Amino acid sequence: MKILFTALVLAVSASMGATEQTSLYDFTVQDIDGEEVSLEQYKGQVILVVNVASKCGYTPQYEGLQKIYEAYKDEGFVILGFPANNFNGQEPGTDQEIKQFCTLEYGVEFPMFSKVSVKGEDQAALFSYLTSLPNDDFDGEIKWNFEKFLIDKNGLLKRRFRSSVEPQSKPLVNAIEKELNG
Repeated sequence: MKILFTALVLAVSASMGATEQTSLYDFTVQDIDGEEVSLEQYKGQVILVVNVASKCGYTPQYEGLQKIYEAYKDEGFVILGFPANNFNGQEPGTDQEIKQFCTLEYGVEFPMFSKVSVKGEDQAALFSYLTSLPNDDFDGEIKWNFEKFLIDKNGLLKRRFRSSVEPQSKPLVNAIEKELNG
């Protein structure tokens, strides 16, 4: 029954002219203040998409993320932070509570977005897209908070990094610099 329903939904979507997303720029998301944002506004920039959480062992990575954002933002680099509560309830707050925490505790200035689901039946379309793409590192579902998706200037996924990879680590910084110079 579920397969028939899925097939019907796909057929109806196709007949209505729905198109498959082919780059990050095809998505519109809600920022942490509730405003709709087309990711097309980041066209031509190198982007690091990160699923974040405020009560995680990796939460101090906000500091490193902010530092690499500051170091490379003038060269065309941006970080997009997406709070998610998928892992042991480590992001229980409202968007406003998350924004306040990130600003006061870590001085976060990079764009933050409304809390989303990054896995499961209610997975946000952006993360469904990102986790379905093949790349040289790994693909499939997100395993924990602070996984990182490096997107090139054309809106295409180039690299993925697990949570344990620190923002200022040599592998991540080298990958960012390669995309900025490419």
